[in-house]
Amino acid sequence: MTSFNRSTSRRLKKLTQIPSVWEGDRRPLSSPNQVSDSEAKGECILWVDYSQGVVRGMDVVASDTGPEAIVRTLMQAMEHPQSPARPARPQRIVVKDREIQFYLRGVLQDLDIAIDYAPELPLIDELFRGFADILDSQTPDLPPQYAQILREKAFAIWQAAPWEFLQEQQILSIEINRWDVGTLYASVMGMLGMEYGILFYRSEDSLKQFRAAVLTDEESTEHLEEAFLKQDCLFLTFESVDETDEDDDEEDDLADLPLSEIDPTFGNIHPLEGLRSVLYDEEALVILVAIESLSRFIRDHRRQLHEEIFPTLSRRYRISLPQSEESTKSVAVTVSTMPQLAAELEEMAGFGIDDEEINNLDFQSLRDDLIPEDSFLSLGVVSWEMLEFLRKGVSYHQAGEIKQVGDGLPVILIQTSRPKAKTVIERIEAAGGLKAICFNPGADPFDGDRYDLGLLQTQNGELFLFGEFLDEDPIHVEARKKWNQRCKNTKGYCGLIIAKGLTGASRGNPQLRDMMALFEGRSLSPKDLGIGTLQLMPQLKFE
Repeated sequence: MTSFNRSTSRRLKKLTQIPSVWEGDRRPLSSPNQVSDSEAKGECILWVDYSQGVVRGMDVVASDTGPEAIVRTLMQAMEHPQSPARPARPQRIVVKDREIQFYLRGVLQDLDIAIDYAPELPLIDELFRGFADILDSQTPDLPPQYAQILREKAFAIWQAAPWEFLQEQQILSIEINRWDVGTLYASVMGMLGMEYGILFYRSEDSLKQFRAAVLTDEESTEHLEEAFLKQDCLFLTFESVDETDEDDDEEDDLADLPLSEIDPTFGNIHPLEGLRSVLYDEEALVILVAIESLSRFIRDHRRQLHEEIFPTLSRRYRISLPQSEESTKSVAVTVSTMPQLAAELEEMAGFGIDDEEINNLDFQSLRDDLIPEDSFLSLGVVSWEMLEFLRKGVSYHQAGEIKQVGDGLPVILIQTSRPKAKTVIERIEAAGGLKAICFNPGADPFDGDRYDLGLLQTQNGELFLFGEFLDEDPIHVEARKKWNQRCKNTKGYCGLIIAKGLTGASRGNPQLRDMMALFEGRSLSPKDLGIGTLQLMPQLKFE
């Protein structure tokens, strides 16, 4: 058994011993009337002065914390009690747990404190009854009668994964005409693999106003947050059950996690209420009907929704309601695509770029579908000797006469699997080959993060994203300095190497035999490219 250091015992014995009886106990932080996981909510440790009727010490600990925690809280109660109590040592302590009694007797044996057992602790019992009343009076996140079925429907949406083929601007209308709700306008989030969920706007105006606010004031995080809170919508979002590593740069995409690690969250946003992660009865029924009808629509029209052109579709469903106080057993719902609204929102996304700027752009669009997501990427250099071997041994595309100045040719190396590498090479060749490599500034106006975006430009003018690097990443900053100097030495010439072997022994360090293609090109500065800072359309976050 762990005991106090002698110096600690001497320090505690110097405290004035008062003729008081203290009660102590440790209990789960949950109400008997609640169906909850007490382990998730932890336990509360209380030490009270029964003689004076005051709380001297309180702490909340995890349920699996050892018995030492109750001693630590007792020490706080003696040396640093809550106001208005003063530091002191009791004559007697009473607990209602035999194990705690025997433990304290061993630990406190040098402090001249009697440790007794009592089956009831009147003051602590009264305090915990008060805690239970508070817990009982709290509004649950979901109405208990709808909680289970809402989660089931949410998981059905997760498995249907509409974000794999629906973009945020491809809106679906859900006509309900019940509970003072006419039509909801569903916007699916998740195609970029960042935030997954569905926003159910109560009006077209709210949807358009938010999009316009985001597009016209992308630089101001404060104004974006204000616009976010002015939305009028219900929402369903998904997050990881374990949020402890949410700031980790290596955080996994939610789509890669098993269903057991996914947690759905429901809520409401309104200009006068702000963000509320609680649904009341009618709201729960509305979102339940909306999710169920949307799931059926996706099931019935999945193939058409995968088409490149957003199709015109409509379907009517009758959705059964769970047993409740509602007299109606079902409600008729019509779900429709809105191609015209989608086109209007896409046109809105052109705000902030005038015709002159559009005419000056030497590319059609920025795409991120060339380089496989799981590729290994590095900025480096190929020695002049290695370059000659590469030119003779791989698929080679020359850009011009390169003077051998410096330690070698600056290159971007992309390593993936052999089949994916072949596809990348074929697509670059089909586009006429590599024209240029550029690092262009990018920004996420919602988070305020600044990025260095790695871009590949093909001979047909298309731009492809190959990497996103935080401006503050010291490793990338150093790599970019070397890249710039090497490109200066070669008068702007650089290269792109496509290699195989991502899952083999040479992962992260491809050898000559793994390299399948070398494309030479020119290095462009952001000024040469002339597209300005690229803004990321922010995904909405609910916390």
